[in-house]
Amino acid sequence: PGTKPGLLICRRMNIRFRWLALVLGATLLAAALARADDALEEVLVTGQQPGPGLWKVTRPGDPRGHVLWILGNYSPLPKNMTWRSNELAAVLAASQAVLAPVSVSASAGPLGGVTLLPSLIGVRDNPDDKRLQEVVPADLYARWLPLKARYLGNDGRVEAWRPIFAAQELYRAALKKNDLVPYDGVWPAVAKLARKARVPIKEPEIELKVEKARAAIKEFKSTPLSDVECFSRTLQRLETDLDLMRERANAWAAGDVARLRRLAPIERASACIGVVLESSFMQQRGFGDVLERTRNAWVAAAEQSLASNESTVAVLSVDEILKPDGYVAQLKGRGYVVTDP
Repeated sequence: PGTKPGLLICRRMNIRFRWLALVLGATLLAAALARADDALEEVLVTGQQPGPGLWKVTRPGDPRGHVLWILGNYSPLPKNMTWRSNELAAVLAASQAVLAPVSVSASAGPLGGVTLLPSLIGVRDNPDDKRLQEVVPADLYARWLPLKARYLGNDGRVEAWRPIFAAQELYRAALKKNDLVPYDGVWPAVAKLARKARVPIKEPEIELKVEKARAAIKEFKSTPLSDVECFSRTLQRLETDLDLMRERANAWAAGDVARLRRLAPIERASACIGVVLESSFMQQRGFGDVLERTRNAWVAAAEQSLASNESTVAVLSVDEILKPDGYVAQLKGRGYVVTDP
């Protein structure tokens, strides 16, 4: 998620294309913004910081004492910040596996990715070659223009894009200008530590099999998306909520769990997520339950790790740890005990 549609990967001898996963990633990225009630002039922390502690998950009555350690991942993070990994390194050294975030891939079958590459061109564009000004209300477009000028300059490409992709590009540029780094948070650093410690990385994966992929891509290009509300919410968050993002990033960097709990949770902006998941294109292919399948895949992998390993380290979004219906709440509902750092 976060890379451009059309990127192809070759994994396990199967050629896959990730355009569908990237559409989902774009919605989640554009949605990862929060609402603030007060304008706080927050200064980003820099230099070395303790970072978050580790949440501890255990099973009551387990005579083996197996444990799952969860590192809270957060994005966006301050660009010029490093975090000490002494505690994580020590736990990794005694662990048998690292549980990666769930990946979503779309499979088109053998050679599908190669033959479909030309079809992926223009997947972000509005149907019928419409311009952004033609598909969003005039008042929203008027709000878009100063934000675009501030963060994207004279980039004219986005004027041909669907609102959800234009908003995501604006969001990414705004974070960069405010010294915030989006995308994977601390996962790349954790993966590097795991490889250095020679601890196997387990990556739960959901594969979406796309039948008649060329026709599916053609259909997606022509399918209208109800993404005006997503576009509007993204503009609002960039107009008012950058300070809250800074404050949450600082709380994460300092390992202040209590402060993270006090701050307004990052809303996953159902309008942005629903743009794709609730579209007829996704529903007709049985892909409307991707978020539920992603949660189930992670919870199943976490339970399997707890059963098999004395110690496992997992990386999971702070939001999914803290929110009452998140991934960790699912583990609590199954009888596991979760201890805060």
